[in-house]
This record gives sequence, C-alpha cells and structure tokens, in this order.
Amino acid sequence: MAAAGDCAGQQAPRGHDSYCSPLASRYASPEMCFLFSDRYKFRTWRQLWLWLAEAEQTLGLSITDEQIQEMKSNLDNIDFKMAADREKQLRHDVMAHVHTFGHCCPKAAGIMHLGATSCYVGDNTACSADHGWETLLSLDSGSLHGSPEREAGP
Repeated sequence: MAAAGDCAGQQAPRGHDSYCSPLASRYASPEMCFLFSDRYKFRTWRQLWLWLAEAEQTLGLSITDEQIQEMKSNLDNIDFKMAADREKQLRHDVMAHVHTFGHCCPKAAGIMHLGATSCYVGDNTACSADHGWETLLSLDSGSLHGSPEREAGP
C-alpha cells in the first residue's frame, strides 16, 4: 500500500501540491494528482480573476495597469493557512481566497472577482480539467493500465 502523499507508487509532492486519497495513491500519476491539488485549483482561480480584470479593463472599467501587474506578480503567492483561517471565518471558500489574494495584492483587492459569482471560478476550474485529458493521453499505456506483465496474466 502506498504511503500518504505517495501517488502511483512514486514520491509525489506533499501538502498543497498533490491530491491524495486511497485511490489516487494507488492508481494516479503524480501529474494527475497535481491537477486535482489545492495549488492547481487556487492558482487557476487567481488566473481567472486576472483574466477577468484584464477583460474588464479592456471594456473600460477603472482598472489600472498597476493593479493588473500586482495580480500577475502574486499568482503563485498563495498563503494556504490564511485562506483556511478566512474560510473558517467566512464559511465561503471562494471569498476566503479573494481575501487572501487581496492581502498580497492590496492595490488590486477592490477589483478582484468584480462582477463575478463563485461559479465563475468553480465552474471554469472544473472545465480546466481538459488539461487532465492532455496529461492522461500523454502517459504511456503501462501507466494507464498497469504493467504489461500484470495484464498478460499468469
């Protein structure tokens, strides 16, 4: 049996970089575990908020290049503990991450998630699972179906 944090029998990144469960630890590649990780999910949310702000700026909303740059510079600067604390307080995962992102981007805090609903990040992140198909299709058949020796039977 694979150890906690160990995906597909290989050492996978621990913590927020990997999704692990009994099934993931037995059958998923490290790449697929990452696609379902907290880091990938919340980094995607931040990317979506950036794209939203850029689109709103293009449409004429009062969003500065400085605010956009601040968001770009902090896409990977995720404070998971702060987000967890905010979620306990707010009881809302998306708003917890809006506040956490706003903490490291104070100039852009007021324009993050502007005009969007929680579904904007939740649904679009789920749709980004298309990247999972690319990853899945790039793996060799031994990774998908087990070793050829095991498949051949006794």
